[in-house]
Amino acid sequence: MEFDKIEVPADGKPVEVIDEDTDEFDVPETPIIPILHGDGIGNDVGPAAQRVLTATAEATGRDIAWMRVYAGESGREKYDENLPDDTVNAMREFRVAIKGPLTTPVGAGYRSLNVALRQTLDLYANVRPTYYLEGVPSPMKAPEEMNMVTFRENTEDVYAGIEWEEGTEEVEQVREFVEEEMGFDDTIHEGPVGIGIKPITEKGTKRLVRKAIDYALEHDRDKVTLVHKGNIMKFTEGQFSEWGMEVAKEAYSDEEVFAAPNSLWEDQDEVDIPEDAVMVDERIADAMLQWMQLKTEDYEVLAMPNLNGDYLSDAAGAQIGGLGIAPGANFGDARCLAEPVHGSAPRHAGKNKANPTAMILSGRLLFDYIGWKDAAGLVRDAVEETISAGTVTYDLARDREDAEKVSTSEYADAVIENVERLA
Repeated sequence: MEFDKIEVPADGKPVEVIDEDTDEFDVPETPIIPILHGDGIGNDVGPAAQRVLTATAEATGRDIAWMRVYAGESGREKYDENLPDDTVNAMREFRVAIKGPLTTPVGAGYRSLNVALRQTLDLYANVRPTYYLEGVPSPMKAPEEMNMVTFRENTEDVYAGIEWEEGTEEVEQVREFVEEEMGFDDTIHEGPVGIGIKPITEKGTKRLVRKAIDYALEHDRDKVTLVHKGNIMKFTEGQFSEWGMEVAKEAYSDEEVFAAPNSLWEDQDEVDIPEDAVMVDERIADAMLQWMQLKTEDYEVLAMPNLNGDYLSDAAGAQIGGLGIAPGANFGDARCLAEPVHGSAPRHAGKNKANPTAMILSGRLLFDYIGWKDAAGLVRDAVEETISAGTVTYDLARDREDAEKVSTSEYADAVIENVERLA
């Protein structure tokens, strides 16, 4: 594929897809990986993370041919566009990529540049591993009990964005249809109203749940929990749970997956569960918010519709110290776009002070996705070694008396030193 204003690195090769259904790749020793530094603090944390990931690849006998791509502010500077075709096409062509945070300007034509990328590339699973790093200040008594991965549906539910604004002709048409044609004439209060529709489909549900179960099988996780509000929204979120359990029952052997009898089922002594099988059960979303704190260690992989995933993944991040260190990625069929959870924080941009941990660990998730398990483990170990030793950026230094406060680039230097020492 030819590009307008970006160059394909001559010293690398693209990853080749062997099987889209299983996310199986043939990965060269020097893969081409598009990287988008992002807006705001992305210009600080992006280069820092890039250096750490390069050092880790080299420490494990590999290299990375980075391909700079642009969107947001950098896209406007280079292309006079917020989301250039070059960037989308590069991410589509080379299959795996990493990006920093983007700010969507007012009047950009997009609700969110981040969401636009996910939907354009059909990256239907937003994946957030949440685990504790020794030395990170946390509000919990035992933050180390958290070791959970959330799979949040990325393309429908509230992300589908079907809404009608108060006072418009369209919202009155919808209201009239609901009240007069569908018979819900006593449901909506009188006066101005905004109306939205949240679609949840069989296709969207089943591919997300399958991705979560496959992840659990690959990473030796014992349980996948479907999180929904199906007790109230029976034909959307309730359907999510039914379709999700169908995947567990029909797409895997009994030795691979055990589907719990119902959402309240907890007595594992009642049934013989195959020793190595992943158990798939369900929890109601509001109750799950308390179980994450009261029985943290009981939950390993969560799969849920979009809005539930938004709330629950952020709440999980708070338990291990906040979103500033929270990694993430978006998975499709043999496709991955890694990105940190935090925003662009423009008031801290260009000061060489932001914490690059989230973007570094997002790179770790990308490494894991392409099968570089040793490199992924080395990234985590080096980051944890750096933080536990007290070498941290300002955000963590505020809550540690023993901290050595360092800049973004100095923190990256320290992580690289640990990469090289631990390799």
